[in-house]
Amino acid sequence: MASDQGKAADVAASRPRAAVIFNPSKQGVRTLREAVARAEQRQEFAAAMWIETTEDDPGKSMAHEAVEAGVDLVIAAGGDGTVRAVAAGLRGTGLPMGIVPLGTGNLFARNLGIPVNDLDDAVVLAFSGGDHAVDVIVADITRPDGSDESHVSLVMAGIGIDATMISNTNPELKKRVGWLAYVDAGLRAIPSSKPYRATHRLDGGRHHRSKVASILVANLGYLPGNIELIPDAELDDGKLDVVVLQPSNIFGWLMIWRTVTWENQVLRKSTLGRQLIDLTGGNRRQHIVYLRGRSVEIGIDGGPEEFEIDGDEFGQVVGATFTVAPASLVVRVPR
Repeated sequence: MASDQGKAADVAASRPRAAVIFNPSKQGVRTLREAVARAEQRQEFAAAMWIETTEDDPGKSMAHEAVEAGVDLVIAAGGDGTVRAVAAGLRGTGLPMGIVPLGTGNLFARNLGIPVNDLDDAVVLAFSGGDHAVDVIVADITRPDGSDESHVSLVMAGIGIDATMISNTNPELKKRVGWLAYVDAGLRAIPSSKPYRATHRLDGGRHHRSKVASILVANLGYLPGNIELIPDAELDDGKLDVVVLQPSNIFGWLMIWRTVTWENQVLRKSTLGRQLIDLTGGNRRQHIVYLRGRSVEIGIDGGPEEFEIDGDEFGQVVGATFTVAPASLVVRVPR
């Protein structure tokens, strides 16, 4: 009898184990536990280690705890904030991260093709998907009081009107309609927005000074609603994409909208369309500029501006340096 128990213990110890880092404030936690239990049985995993996030720490120290426990897989279950914080704790460890979206935007999951409306499918993918190493953007920011902070971005960070829009998003509306609440905030923010003067320098090169509405630094190109803001962005190319929005009036915003919805999503899909963009792109490039490199330094003249990461507001900054950490995060994606 004792021998049988010992063998059972050895078998349990030899099985892989996952850690599930979850936001307890999100709906669907009970369903999540049931889905994980089914996946563990199918994939012959030991019972998972469950770790709750807190308001003060949305997942980074929990990821460190999971790494120290020697698990074989970490599942981030929550919104973009939870996924980003867990990724910050796993960056550089080589330990794979599965994602179960429980938020409203779920930007990173959408860009990776992870199911955002089917919890069971997302859990199955977290346990049995393929491992893919992706880039992470590191944002070293300076606050108005002179203090410095370092954060990571998986999708896109921005300084300017995009951050103002996010900070003005109605939280109750966001709960009801999800990412559409950002549209409401954008329609309210654009008419009253004022450009700011900024200096940016790509890869330690020449400084460029301009008046901008926003500067975006991205790892991936799609926004909610299948809007393709940056058509050439790739999550594993070892580079970051920079978008400088500099409309001078409402016509400039219309030109930017035309670029994003017509040129990026329609014309760029064909050879003829790309030729048309080259022929007519001069006016467009006055309002939206695309850059690519391994780092970008941004300085703000005349006072702080709002800052956001992956759709979450992060307060105000007076400057920031963004660098890419190539292939530093392993994520579970569809095979």
